[in-house]
This record gives sequence, structure tokens and C-alpha cells, in this order.
Amino acid sequence: MSNPSTARTLYTQQTGFFRRRIIFSETGTLTIGVIPAGAVVINAGVVVTTAFNAGTTNTLDIGTSGDTDGFATALALGTIGRIVADEMATSNDLYSTSEVTLQCVVTLSGTAATAGEGFVYVEYMF
Repeated sequence: MSNPSTARTLYTQQTGFFRRRIIFSETGTLTIGVIPAGAVVINAGVVVTTAFNAGTTNTLDIGTSGDTDGFATALALGTIGRIVADEMATSNDLYSTSEVTLQCVVTLSGTAATAGEGFVYVEYMF
């Protein structure tokens, strides 16, 4: 028997989403989830609940394993609030005929961060 799909499939007409908590001690490329083949990404962003305070850079990219900034590039994590994805209008990563792994990249540089928390989200239709 083959391994079942890890993609999240909804059986009703509603949007699905993934949410992933990010914190200042976890940087680099992080997996958000896997969407099914044929899904269409319609929204993405981050809600910063505690401002990130690294000395120089506090940014976030959101996208896929093939293009980690396909939905958002260098979103500012240094201020509390909802920061929406800035690449959605022109992204060519919104639809795929195969399963897609969603990823984000947290970049913190300069003096080490001592605070920072938020929730990355990606919404899709299937």
C-alpha cells in the first residue's frame, strides 16, 4: 500500500487555510503545510503579536518550496499587526496541478533577537 497524501483536502465548498506560529528563536526556512493538487492560493500574510527585535533585519518571505518568496517578500516583522502578502497580485505560484509544500523564511540579523512572535497564514480554495 502506498503512503496516503499529506495534503489537506476539504469536502465542502469552503476555503482552507494553514497557520504556523513563528518565534524569534526559530529562523530560516520553515514548512507551513501541504496543499492538494488543483488548489488555488487566494490570501497570505502574517499576524505579528510580539514585535521581532533583531538588531538589523526582521523580515519574512512566504511562498512554496520551489519559490519561497512567491507570495510575499521581506514582510516587516518589527511591528505588531497584520501584514498582508505583497506578491499575490502577480504571483505565478497560486495554482499547481500537483501537491505544493508551503514554506516561509524568517530572516533575523544583527544583534540577536530576544522577542518576536507571530502567525503566518495561507488561505486556499479547493
